[in-house]
Amino acid sequence: MKGPLFYSKILLFGEYGIIKDSKGLSIPYNFFKGALKTNTNLSEEASESNRSLGKFCTYLAEIQSKDLVQFDIAAFEKDVEQGMYFDSSIPQGYGVGSSGALVAAIYDKYASNKITVLENLTREKLLKLKTIFGEMESFFHGKSSGLDPLNSYLSLPILINSKNNIESTSLPTQHKEGKGAVFLLDSGIIGETAPMVQIFMEQMKQEGFRNMLKDKFIKHTDACVEHFLNGDIKSLFGHVKQLSNVVLDNFKPMIPKEFHNLWEKGIETNDYYLKLCGSGGGGYILGFTEDIDKAKKSLQGHKLEVVYNF
Repeated sequence: MKGPLFYSKILLFGEYGIIKDSKGLSIPYNFFKGALKTNTNLSEEASESNRSLGKFCTYLAEIQSKDLVQFDIAAFEKDVEQGMYFDSSIPQGYGVGSSGALVAAIYDKYASNKITVLENLTREKLLKLKTIFGEMESFFHGKSSGLDPLNSYLSLPILINSKNNIESTSLPTQHKEGKGAVFLLDSGIIGETAPMVQIFMEQMKQEGFRNMLKDKFIKHTDACVEHFLNGDIKSLFGHVKQLSNVVLDNFKPMIPKEFHNLWEKGIETNDYYLKLCGSGGGGYILGFTEDIDKAKKSLQGHKLEVVYNF
């Protein structure tokens, strides 16, 4: 048995802000993917995944009572017993949605009366899916917005206008020969979502931090989303630079220490601008540049993966 493939995602804009109703833009990233497989002779990694699926199955049986979604728990249990695991190339703790792809795969295989990609995806259906996925993914790292699994399940770019207003969207056509790029920078450190979100929630208790979030962080995030979707690259980079600055000043704990200087260097030289990818603390860092060759030179010794060309 081998199930369909589910891809990783990148939240281009909106990390932390979407908790407080900023706009957000999430795109599928097909470089990493995962699928459910079954084998009687499991490697150590597959065995660990198999055990985790067993616990997840128990959790899903418990949340069924909320009448949000029903699963074929008996079939899930049977498959786990027969050696089912999630075979994935998506790195964990990297901000590219490893648990999201798994949640999407399980919903796709075991949910009753599931909402499918082939339907007319009304706002109501998208919100219902997002709520179901949020409930499912909470098993992995506390509170979840449900966006990662939604992106993985639909394999479509998703525009978040606010908590209760999301829609699938299309991105401006990429220019493969273009010099401008969005890239991933590998920090080489595994990040954990829960502790980072905890730090953020603690900071939210301070009025100064709340004001900064509203007046600066969310303002620039919303502008970035609009300019990106409209293909207004000049305005986009102006706001990305501001956003990078705001993050460096106010989200230091989420940026691995070794990258503080690199972050600053980008803002000072304008060779590139860095921002958080997911909750931060490690994993990937997102980069934006108007000249990818210049950025590569400036970030020599670091691994860059281009995800979008302007």
